Amino acid sequence: MAKKQFKAESKRLLEMMINSIYSQREVFLRELISNASDAIDKIYYKALTDDRYEFDKDSYHIKVLPNKENRTLTISDTGIGMTKEELETNLGTIAKSGSLAFKKETEIKDGHDIIGQFGVGFYAAFMVADVVTVISKALGSEEAFKWESKGADGYTIETVEKDSVGTEISLKIKENTEDESYDEFLDEYRLKSIIKKYSDFIRYPIKMDITTSKLKEGSESEYEQLTEEQVINSMVPIWRKNKGELTDEDYEKFYNEKHYGFDKPLKHIHISVDGTIRYNAILYIPENIPFDYYSKEYEKGLELYSNGVLIMNKCAELLPDYFSFVKGLVDSEDLSLNISREMLQQDRQLKLISKNINKKIKSELQSMLKNEREQYEKFYDSFGRQLKFGVYSDFGSNKDTLQDLLLFYSSKEKKLVTLDEYVSRMPEDQKFIYYATGDSVERIDKLPQTELVADKGYEILYFTEDIDEFAIKMLINYKEKEFKSVSSSDLGFEPNESDKATEEEQNENKELFEYMKNALAGKVTDVRISKRLKTHPVCLSTDGEISIEMEKILNAMPDNQNIKADKVLEINVHHEVFQSLKNAFEHDKTKLDLYTHLLYNQALLIEGLPIQDPVEFTNDICKIMV
Repeated sequence: MAKKQFKAESKRLLEMMINSIYSQREVFLRELISNASDAIDKIYYKALTDDRYEFDKDSYHIKVLPNKENRTLTISDTGIGMTKEELETNLGTIAKSGSLAFKKETEIKDGHDIIGQFGVGFYAAFMVADVVTVISKALGSEEAFKWESKGADGYTIETVEKDSVGTEISLKIKENTEDESYDEFLDEYRLKSIIKKYSDFIRYPIKMDITTSKLKEGSESEYEQLTEEQVINSMVPIWRKNKGELTDEDYEKFYNEKHYGFDKPLKHIHISVDGTIRYNAILYIPENIPFDYYSKEYEKGLELYSNGVLIMNKCAELLPDYFSFVKGLVDSEDLSLNISREMLQQDRQLKLISKNINKKIKSELQSMLKNEREQYEKFYDSFGRQLKFGVYSDFGSNKDTLQDLLLFYSSKEKKLVTLDEYVSRMPEDQKFIYYATGDSVERIDKLPQTELVADKGYEILYFTEDIDEFAIKMLINYKEKEFKSVSSSDLGFEPNESDKATEEEQNENKELFEYMKNALAGKVTDVRISKRLKTHPVCLSTDGEISIEMEKILNAMPDNQNIKADKVLEINVHHEVFQSLKNAFEHDKTKLDLYTHLLYNQALLIEGLPIQDPVEFTNDICKIMV
């Protein structure tokens, strides 16, 4: 029996494909099962177009049979089989796909799309096998043939006996090496888990003989081994069922079965699209944040299926980072099983699916915000931070997508509000959206900088997370209303009579403020009369784009560049302390230095900033007490 050679390009393809197309050896089983499913599909097509054939689905199955003693793994099917010419054409030339040719010949569109289209998947078997043997008997043929190969050196074809129509692929599993163990592909429980992982939704039963232990009748300690044929796969994917057939419990059960989380999902989204590109998807918005969500270990992405067969566990290309909390899967008949991660990044169809999915996620969140506010606030408590990061990242390119999903605590409403709700309540004379930053709502409530804005009757948004102010700086404005910090040196109010009086007092006390500024050289850029303070003696405000809160956050980062806000020390001239400052300026400059540093350190404490020299600060307090 003469050995036949693969074509030169097929040899190179075989070597390249084994080493690069598949990153995990276990996918060989997925590929062979998909081919077996295709073979059964072809009989189904024949039955639709040729009255000589009937299709009884119960008669068709795929069988996986490991044999540890002989180190063989056999995958058999009751499909259409292959003639000698088809074995030669389909298996002798890599990337020559019988499924693709069959698909082109038959233009039937009824949901039974053929999975394999590129003809390279079969050769994944050589990742785990030294010898691959294929015995096949074609539908309508009296003869059966055996195709056998040890890899790139070539193959043989000979006539053999086979009773039934179908194909049987036998792999001689490689021996273990120091670096690699191949025994796992002979272990029935490992094989079962691979089938469940990749091929659970193949529409024909995948059978295995599973060994179980049972207590012998009449014995209290002796067990006997029983072998039972089991169907491993569930066959009917939930995402291909009509939404009307499914209940919330069905979706929750699937969420738990897929181990998407230990919580109960807040929302599920079931998508079925049959247009330019066909796909089904089930997406979940979790209730609770995964323990590793804000760590480098967290891996975003949706499961990606091609016609019910798993291609990728985590397809990151389907979700933007700001929706990385979404769990679920996408199944498309228009994607190839053999697509690599590099190809996915360029795939036009996948980009279209991703765009549509992200629109759907945003729409669902908006609906939840509008109609189920309590549910949305639960979601926001877990993942609102991620939405804010989405606004800030990529130079604000996603801000229009996300701005209406943001919530912030309101000084007036005493609860979370949207930017739209804030703007809708703004008085006609209010020009800006005012915000205050701090570690907590309670701390911001006590900030002296909020006094004047609150006194005007204006609502203030409380920013309590480190990302808040950065995100808002990227937004710049909302509905043509700019954002303004209550700590800004210019609050944007129209000048009035009190402002003129303040300006006069500033001039009158120019020398005092200049002296205090020099005493705090390098710590503040100016000392001036405060227009905002009512009851507090002192506070810090800022000139420029960097706020005090931003300074704290930036300097807490590992690559601390010692960025400083341009701080201004504001003095309340209507507070009793101011008279003490004036008296000290006139009679005791040493005491004025003491007062100046005490007020500055007091202002730092109010802002939650560290005091440079705590010992000096306590000594200054003692001096005052004495």
